[in-house]
Amino acid sequence: MSQVTRDELALDPLWVARRLLGCELRSTGPRGEVGVRLVEVEAYRGLDDPASHCYRGQTERNAVMFGPAGHLYVYFVYGMHFCINVVCLTDGVPGAVLLRAGEITTGAELARSRRPAVRKDTQLASGPARLAGVLGITREHNGVDLTDPESPVRLYNGTPVGEDDIRSGPRVGVAAAMDLPWRTWVDGSSAVSSYRRGGRRRIQARA
Repeated sequence: MSQVTRDELALDPLWVARRLLGCELRSTGPRGEVGVRLVEVEAYRGLDDPASHCYRGQTERNAVMFGPAGHLYVYFVYGMHFCINVVCLTDGVPGAVLLRAGEITTGAELARSRRPAVRKDTQLASGPARLAGVLGITREHNGVDLTDPESPVRLYNGTPVGEDDIRSGPRVGVAAAMDLPWRTWVDGSSAVSSYRRGGRRRIQARA
């Protein structure tokens, strides 16, 4: 498979989100490689998106989101989970797509060992924390270049998902702009996560 290029990701996150469905993300480490086919993603813009980490400007934490495109933005949430995002747009213009769910394509045994409490393989990467977990992605992967063939985490083109098989709806669990239909998923995939509406009690922003 060919890798996704930086130019293909240097676009509006809403467009990139649909483009990422069906793509394959692979992570290689000392224990082997795990790959997932992306089936659910969530778009986040920057300074015009109150649910984004970049809404109030650049910080040390969110600097990767300010470009260039094609890098991985990793953050820790709720004091227990990592979430992973594909950076979009161009230098100085923040935006990213949160990777929410995937179907295991490579390294199922390793994926199971990383999520031993999950009973069904279809649920191994169902949800952003599980997705990061089965891929073995942690804070040390923040900023890696997904378009580099030598990168430990790489993004590949997959079989495109037809428009008739794509659904969209509100983002999950955000405290602001919660009704924007910026979550996109593959219809019929059993790996797609459950919807949970956000609200003011849930103050943790996403990408």
